[in-house]
Amino acid sequence: PLPPVKAFVTGASGFVGRHLVAHLRDCGDEVVPTDRSDGGPDLLDADGFATLVAEVRPDVVYHLAGQADVAASWLSPIETMRVNVEGTHNILEVARTFGVAKVLTVSSADIYGVVAPEELPIVESAPLRPVSPYAASKAAADLVALQAHLGHGQDVVRARAFNHLGPGQSKSFVGAGFAARIAAAERSGDDELQTGDLTPRRDFTDVRDVVRAYRLLATEGRPGVAYNICSGTSVSIGELAGLLLGLTDARMRLVEDPDLLRPVELPELRGDASLLRRHTGWAPSISLDETLSDVLEDWRLRLTEAQ
Repeated sequence: PLPPVKAFVTGASGFVGRHLVAHLRDCGDEVVPTDRSDGGPDLLDADGFATLVAEVRPDVVYHLAGQADVAASWLSPIETMRVNVEGTHNILEVARTFGVAKVLTVSSADIYGVVAPEELPIVESAPLRPVSPYAASKAAADLVALQAHLGHGQDVVRARAFNHLGPGQSKSFVGAGFAARIAAAERSGDDELQTGDLTPRRDFTDVRDVVRAYRLLATEGRPGVAYNICSGTSVSIGELAGLLLGLTDARMRLVEDPDLLRPVELPELRGDASLLRRHTGWAPSISLDETLSDVLEDWRLRLTEAQ
C-alpha cells in the first residue's frame, strides 16, 4: 500500500470527486476537499485558492474541478474555455507558489477527437483533434499542464480519462441517463426509452477503478507524462442501452430523441492503458455488467428517496 499523504481535491463534490475523496480516505490519506457548490473558491479566483492552499499545505493536488458538460460547451464555449484552461493555470500556479510536491490534472479522451479505425486503440502520443468546445478546452488545459512541467520543472501528471460510469453520476451522461429513464419507467409503466445516436462506441471504466488510477498516478506517475485511463474495450451506446434493459423486467423500446443528438459525434473512442499499467500496475477490476447494475440500483434508490 502507498503511504498516506495530505491531499487537496478540487471539484470534490462532483460525481468523480466524491468517489475520489472516499477512496483517498479509505487509503488513510488526509483529504481537504473544495468545491464551488459548497462555498469554495471559483476556479477563476486564483487568490481564493492561494489562501486555501497556503493554509492547507497539501502534499498533492488532485484537480478535478471544471466545466464537464459537452453539450453545454457548445452553448457557452468561452466560459468553458476560461474555466477549464485559465482555471487549470491558476491551480498549477498556486501549487508552485506554495511548494506542492505533485499535481494531478484530469483531462478527457475527447481531446483525441475524430480517430480513424486504424489508429485504435488510442495511445497517448496520438494527435489532439478536439471536436467540441469542451474537448478543445481540455486539450488546452492538458498543454498548460505540460508547459508547467517543461517551463517550471513542476511535478505534474496528466490523466486522460475515457468515459466513466458509476453510482452518483448525473443523468446528463449517457449510461446514467438511460438508467434514470429505465428506473422512472419501472414506476410509470412508460414503454419508451429516449435515446440519442446509438452507433458511437465508447470505452467505459467504472468510476471506482478510475479514482484508484488517480491515486496511483499521484504517487507513482512520472512527472510531465500523460496517461490514458480506460478499459481497452468499447461498446456501442445501443449495446449499453441493451445491457441496462436486460437488468429490468420493464418492456421498453428505444426511440430516438432529436434533443439528445449532438452537433458532431465521434464514431469510436477506445484507449490503450498499457503505459498506466506499466508504471503503476493498475488494471480495471469492476466489470461493465456490475457497474451498470450498480448505476440502475442507484437510480431506483434516488427515485424512492425522492417520493
